[in-house]
This record gives sequence, C-alpha cells and structure tokens, in this order.
Amino acid sequence: MFGIPITSIPNSHVELMNFENDSFNRCIRFPGTTQKCLNLVSYNYLGFSENQGPRLQKVAETIKKCGSSTGAVRNELGTLDYHIKLEKMVAKYLGVEDSIIFGMGFATNSLNISAIIGQGSLIISDQYNHASLALGCKLSNASIKVFKHNDTIDLEQKIVEALADGQPGTHEKWKKIIIVLEGLYSMEGTLVDLPEVMRLKKKYKTYLYVDEAHSIGAIGKTGRGVCDHFGIDPREVDILMGTFTKSFGSAGGYLAGKKSLINYIRVNSHSFAYASSMAAPIAQQILSVLEVIMTKEGQMRISTLQENSRYFRKRLRQLGFIVYGDNTSPVVPLLIFLPGLLKNFVKEARILGLGCIPVGYPATDFTGLRLRFCISACHTREMLDQAIRIIDHLGDKMSFKFALRNQWFSNSIEKIEKIFIQ
Repeated sequence: MFGIPITSIPNSHVELMNFENDSFNRCIRFPGTTQKCLNLVSYNYLGFSENQGPRLQKVAETIKKCGSSTGAVRNELGTLDYHIKLEKMVAKYLGVEDSIIFGMGFATNSLNISAIIGQGSLIISDQYNHASLALGCKLSNASIKVFKHNDTIDLEQKIVEALADGQPGTHEKWKKIIIVLEGLYSMEGTLVDLPEVMRLKKKYKTYLYVDEAHSIGAIGKTGRGVCDHFGIDPREVDILMGTFTKSFGSAGGYLAGKKSLINYIRVNSHSFAYASSMAAPIAQQILSVLEVIMTKEGQMRISTLQENSRYFRKRLRQLGFIVYGDNTSPVVPLLIFLPGLLKNFVKEARILGLGCIPVGYPATDFTGLRLRFCISACHTREMLDQAIRIIDHLGDKMSFKFALRNQWFSNSIEKIEKIFIQ
C-alpha cells in the first residue's frame, strides 16, 4: 500500500487505485480500476475523516463565507475570528492559559523550537523523536544530547552530566536545559513515562516540551493526551504541542502553555510570521470536532478507540506475533525484522482486502523492520477480526510469529534442564 493513490476518504475502508507493473518499477500504469480495502493505515483515530454530515455542512458554509485560503500571514491580514475562537477553545480543552495555532503540523515543531531556545542552551531529546522535532532542534543552534528511548535512567544521567560539565569549551552554565519528547511515539506505539520525567524536571529545574501529535484526542479518559492519562496537571508542562491531522480529521498544529510564553512565540515564531495562516474551513472542522469531543458522543468515540486498540494488540500477541507499544495506544507495530517479507506481506494483504503499511530504516532501526497498524474508533469488532484473520494467515504462511519461536525455545530449554536435573 506504500505510495498507492487512494480515491476515497480514509475511513474504516479505503479505495486504492490498482496499478500494473512489469518493468521492475521503472514504469507503473494505472488501468483506472480500484480496490476496496480495510484501512489500518490512516491516523483517523476518532473517525472524524468524513465527507458528509453536520460538521461538513459547517465547513461548506465557511468556504462560501471566507473562501479556501486567507492569502496572508497572521501578523498582517491573516487572522480571522475562527483563529481566535479556536485558540481559546484549544486552551480550554487542554486546561492551560493560552494556545497558538499554525497551518502545518510539521512546521509547528520544526520552525518554533528555535523561537524558544538557542545558542548557549541544551536540548535533551529522545532518540526516537519525530523528524520534525529533530529538525527543529538542529535549526535552534542549541547543543543537543540524545537519550535512549523512554529510558529515564539514561535521561537523568544526561542531565547530571550536562549540569556538571556546562557548555562545551567554556564550561559556563547552560542558559536553559529543555527536555524534548513525544507523548505517543508514532513508530513504537509507546507512551512517555511522564510521571518520572516530571520528577526529573522538577528535581533538576529543566523545561519540558511534549509533542502530543498522536496522543491528543486518542489517549486519556477524555482524550486530553498523556497528562490526562497519567493524571498530571497540564499546567506543569512548559510547552504542549499537538497536531490536528490525526484525531481531528483536519490539518495544522498548536502550541499551548502559559500566556506569557505563547505571547512570546507570537512575536518570535517564523511559522507565525512568514507562513500563510490556517484556512477558515480547516479551523471550522477543528472547532466542530472539539465541540463533539467534549460531549458524550466524543467520550464514546474515545472509549471505543481504546477498547479496539487493546483488543487488536491482545489478539496479535495471543497469535504469537511480537507487538510493541502500550495497550491503549492506537499505533500497533508488528515486528517482522526481515526486509524481504515486508513487501510480500503488504502485497498479499492487499489482495486479501487489507491495507497496511511497511516501516523500515531510517524511520526505525535497521533491525527493527515492522508493519504499523493504526486503529480507529470507526472500526467494528468484525472489521478487526477480519484483519486479524488475514494477518494470522500470512503470519503462518511467511513464518514470522517470532514470539511462538521464543516460547518454543524457552520450553525446550526447560525440558532439557529437567532431564539433566533428574
């Protein structure tokens, strides 16, 4: 399914364009036919990717009123009443003082980190942070240290070393030390160990930047992300970042925190000052979704998503697959390890009616090749069972139920030990 155009909305099912290839990918022909597949690829976590209904009617009305683009940056004539209303609603939803929105999620990280930290400061970054975070850190001109993924022991060691050594060459005290990490890691499916990170933040008086691109709307009882999940006051996190491209079925991103910090970002952000502002229809879609999320219907969608995630991950593990991630994570990585199997699995799964995506280096470690499934609230139990049957069939056919092999090996060792003991 990698790189194949689609001809429908990315809901529970998706229409894929068929193609013909008889020249080893030098020439691909599209005959004009499509195939319907069960969609386990899209980030449509809460099922708000839709092309009909009351929310889409509001979006259509907004297009008639304001057009499809602002044609200006926020500092000039690009600020609409939709933007002001959305920023207030995002801050209210997150439980913080203020927020600022941007037209692109990637740029929310890559072009704003340099606005809050620079030369003479230190960024301590998780090794599996998203490319947008990595780029933002590099553009900031701050020094960068990388700690092992979700390893708070290594994180504390990096903080202690930084405080002891100071800046390279001069050994002067760091102007700032900021920990940059994700709430839910998009390739690992793991949640940040936020309680322990908060303990280190307070102990060593560092700042904290949390990217909630995948966790906002999907994690926590009310969908408010990792702070909600762990019961931590969001006001204790210095900067909360998130995107509207996943759970909200829209586009763009936000930064949220104290009002003084957000006002500072409004003045110093390149993304705010030079990029065209978010289009009014995009903002209206987010506003409509936020209104739903804070109602009973929204809570039902969040609950369904988390139940689906737990069920899907549990069944794959029972069948003998190696699966990474937290139980409530809608991102479900299934380890295959072998490069040759990735393409064959995706091809055969598509023939059987399952759309999935292979993930390899450099998005993961070279030895961590995997399939990544994304679960949605719009998936029914029957749909998930259908997907599990296909994965189970191909797992047997291609022999990558590695957890069963480990179990067999462990049982064999136990039997041999018993024989020698006797």
